[in-house]
Amino acid sequence: MKKQETVLAIQGGPQQITSDPGDLFRWPIVTDEDEQAVLDVLRQGTMSGTEITKVFEREFADWIGATYALGYCNGTASLQAAMWACGVGAGDEIICPSMTYWASALPALSLGAAVNFADIDPDTLCLDPGDIEHRICEKTKAIVVVHYAGHPCDMKRIVSLADTYQIKVIEDVSHAHGSLYQGKMCGTLGHIGAMSMMAGKGFAIGEAGMIVTNDQRLYERCVAFGHYERTGGASRFNPVDNQITDPQLARYAGIPLGGCKHRMDQTCSAMGRVQLKYYPERIREIQHALNYFWDLLESVPGIRPHRPLQDSEETTMGGWYYPQGLYRREELGGVPCERFCDAVRAEGVPNCYPGGNDPLHLHPVFHTADLFNLGQPTMIAFGQRDVRQGPGTLPVSEQIHEISFSVPWFKQYRPDIIEEYAAAFRKVAENILPATR
Repeated sequence: MKKQETVLAIQGGPQQITSDPGDLFRWPIVTDEDEQAVLDVLRQGTMSGTEITKVFEREFADWIGATYALGYCNGTASLQAAMWACGVGAGDEIICPSMTYWASALPALSLGAAVNFADIDPDTLCLDPGDIEHRICEKTKAIVVVHYAGHPCDMKRIVSLADTYQIKVIEDVSHAHGSLYQGKMCGTLGHIGAMSMMAGKGFAIGEAGMIVTNDQRLYERCVAFGHYERTGGASRFNPVDNQITDPQLARYAGIPLGGCKHRMDQTCSAMGRVQLKYYPERIREIQHALNYFWDLLESVPGIRPHRPLQDSEETTMGGWYYPQGLYRREELGGVPCERFCDAVRAEGVPNCYPGGNDPLHLHPVFHTADLFNLGQPTMIAFGQRDVRQGPGTLPVSEQIHEISFSVPWFKQYRPDIIEEYAAAFRKVAENILPATR
């Protein structure tokens, strides 16, 4: 890498980034093959059918290593169905990291359950296995793990704990399509995996989602909850299509038990089939690019890579959605993360900001929202113990905007450009001073 300028751009020096990145950040990669697959669906008028979706489900299940896959209209619906399939209902609790997107937790409230938020590990940014057990009670039905920004959770410890207490593990894989944990795909490590496939995600096919599981009972409960056309209830629009063997579910054939339709639009499943053909190759390219970026920044003060400690083929970051860096302000004289990011953006890196989602345990919806008009917050409306938490209760989650930051999501390995971006981060880390705060 070139010798760094000592005057930061934010202080009047020249920008580090001078090259045009071209399509380095464009995603998803849409080809004529994708377009033709979608156009075929539109021209045939089969957007609301299931024949293409079922083929896509089979292909996706084979790729991820699961027995069953079920397509959804979006990731939130898949998470709600997974919770219901695991028995989450009124008066129950789930455990979920606070630092995540709202869809990882909020569906529990729609089922009448409460969310007992847990803290995250400051290095993985995932659910801290050490902050789970003391939250478990007889009402706990599931632990929702989020493989945040593509980083696999510590699934060995979490699954072992869940098995001890006979509760389910739901994996939110929305950030981690293709991520591996000890050689197995994320989504296949717990009892059921649920994920978004919306535009912008690692595996992006439109407004869509998916569940994967090896458990036939959980699969059938998901079918019964939102896929009424697969329960044996025929209509003039749908032929008989019975994927239900459980007689307790079969008695409700033809109507979704969740009261909502979860079917995936076949423009998405058609695109999904094409994307899946090339996705393993594309994520290998992303892995190569981002690992190279972080290798260039090894030993730079104040910043650390957010990736498995030992890069290997057994534990990986998949498509590396929403890539993060870890910030250690004490190594940079106490400079706040926000100021560090301001300086990096001034060097020409457009998307460097303090990272992470806002902690959910502090949001009013989990304290005062009355979803069912019962005259009291839903979090305590059905006889649950009060697990609401205020400021100071989950210190790592509450410091997320000081301990992580976003980095460029390179989609291709172009070393010259990657080196230029890495040089911008190095320049700021080695030259920013507390006086510039």
